[in-house]
This record gives sequence, structure tokens and C-alpha cells, in this order.
Amino acid sequence: MNQVIRLAEIMVEKIESQAGAESASAAAPQINPEHLRMAEAILFAASAPLDEKTLATSLPQGADLPALLSELRGLYEHRGVNLVRVAEKWQFRTAPDLAFLLRREQPEQKRLSRAAIETLAIVAYHQPVTRAEIEDIRGVAVSKGTVDALMEIGWVRIRGRKRTPGRPVTYGTTESFLVHFGLENVSHLPGVDELKAAGFLDASPPFGLDVPCPSDRLSPDEEPFESEEAAPATSSADPME
Repeated sequence: MNQVIRLAEIMVEKIESQAGAESASAAAPQINPEHLRMAEAILFAASAPLDEKTLATSLPQGADLPALLSELRGLYEHRGVNLVRVAEKWQFRTAPDLAFLLRREQPEQKRLSRAAIETLAIVAYHQPVTRAEIEDIRGVAVSKGTVDALMEIGWVRIRGRKRTPGRPVTYGTTESFLVHFGLENVSHLPGVDELKAAGFLDASPPFGLDVPCPSDRLSPDEEPFESEEAAPATSSADPME
């Protein structure tokens, strides 16, 4: 008899437990998958912690921000990065136990001079281009240091030599340049319409203005560049000339 009573009690407890779980599930807010992806993307791209007001403003109206943050926090709890709350704001941070994997070196940031920016733009749009052609387009002499700075950053490279007297070197952009500016290849550089939309050109640019079509392939009047170490020492001419 006691066994029957105990069995009945167990069945009642199980039924009550299931009912409670179903009730809790029904009461839990439904997470909108698209809102969750949006919140994740915003937090991932942020360079600094974001407060909830900023997050709410960036999300569609009606998005359940507390539920989204709670869901993301749970999803990333045991991942390589965690969603944490700092100074009343939210941010993705490396999991504390993996901090030893990261180097603490801060890259030195260098500001490009106006001459370097103009030279970079000319190289990007007119490549392959020689130093003399850069000077002709800019209308002023280009110092060796300007091109050296762009090569040191890793955005400009010597790509060949022109088949003309003196065989001047030609310059072009690098893979690092494409990666930094999010370009698939040099043909994806902004055109006239895109430059106007971005405010870099007047709505009515000068008549006849055209954006060149750069190429990362050797042109018919260009030959591959051989380093001074590999080439015979027949001349001491500076490759920048």
C-alpha cells in the first residue's frame, strides 16, 4: 500500500514539474532570430562598449533588448569571446582564461602627409605609373621619402620597369592596400559616381573628367622588376629614379 502511495506521489511531482516547465517556457520571451543577429553584429563591430540606449536605437522598434542581451551572453558564455557588461555598457571581450594568447603590443599609428595621400591615390588609379608620371599628374616633385613611406606601410610596391629609355620603375598597390580598403581588386576602386556620392567630387565635376582604369597586370610596355640583388650590378642608379 505504501508503495502505491509513493508511486502516486512521484507521478504527481512529475506532472507538476512538467507543467511548471511548460508554464515557464510559455512565459519566456520569444527571441527574434533576426534581431539577435543584428545585436550580435552591432556589438561585434563596435570599437568601444555600447550602452543599452545606443543598442536600442540601432535595433528595429519593438526589439526585446534585455532578452537579446541575455541570449547572447548565454551563447558566448563558453566561447573564445564573452559578452560582458562593463561600466553599464556591453562589449565582446576575449575570455579571461585565453588572455595569455594575445599579444599586448599596440601598433604605431602613422598619419600620412597630404603629399603621401595624393601620391597613393595617383598610384592606385594610374598604376602602372612611374615617378615622373606621378610628378606630372601632381604638378610638383615627389620626394623619395614620400614613396618610401607608402612602401614601408605596405600599400605601394615596385611592380615593374617601363620599356622606355632609362627603364624607370613602375609602381602599383599591394594586397595589403586592397585588404585595408576592403577591395576585391584594383578594378573595384570607386568610380566617378561613387566619389561624388561620398563627397570627394563636386556634383558637377569639370567637363571631361574621367577616372582611369587601373590594372594589376603587367602592361605591354612594362616588364617584371628584378631586385637590385638579383640583377647584374651594371648600374648604380637609384631604383626610385
